Amino acid sequence: MMQPIFFDLDGTLTDPKEGITGCIQYAMEKLGEPAPTKDDLTWCIGPSLIHSFDILVGTERSTQAVEFYRERFSTVGLFENVAYADIAHALGALKRAGHPLFVASSKPLIFVDRILQHFGLFEYFLTTFGSNLDGSLSDKSELLALALKTTGYLGADCLMIGDRVHDAQGAASNGMDFIGALYGYGNVQEYQQCGFSRWVENPVDLLSMIGSE
Repeated sequence: MMQPIFFDLDGTLTDPKEGITGCIQYAMEKLGEPAPTKDDLTWCIGPSLIHSFDILVGTERSTQAVEFYRERFSTVGLFENVAYADIAHALGALKRAGHPLFVASSKPLIFVDRILQHFGLFEYFLTTFGSNLDGSLSDKSELLALALKTTGYLGADCLMIGDRVHDAQGAASNGMDFIGALYGYGNVQEYQQCGFSRWVENPVDLLSMIGSE
């Protein structure tokens, strides 16, 4: 069997900047806090939402902030993103080559599936994995451990593709290989600090790197 591949969602399959940053601004305004600009909130793309709000508004109010965030995200924000150019082409080629494809996102699974369906990407994946609404499984290491247990694959046989350090750390802690999606919101240093040295600047570059063309 070809190598199983796990994909992150935000910053890897779709660019979620508009929706995520807009909903963070909305939540902070509801709490009476001055909201940073959207460009100044891009660091929030990747980490768990509760972690970002712990930093932005403090741990005492972060749970309330998440609730406000989801008020807007569940109806408007989740579709305020864009599928990366060529991602569907890359996924189709990898699937045709025989790679079992999965999604592993820190975002709640209910939103992961709706986003994938909205952008016509759901069909490429055998199974999707995401966090729970209570915040459990938002840690990428825990999520990938569950995904491996559920699918029955060994981490050493699998590849994780993601854009942030959390994806690389999750792969490393589960013995998985990793390729950084440099077109997302991470950087080379994030990948290297986790012991990885492969990254791509375009989804199509994955095909030649993985050997699926």
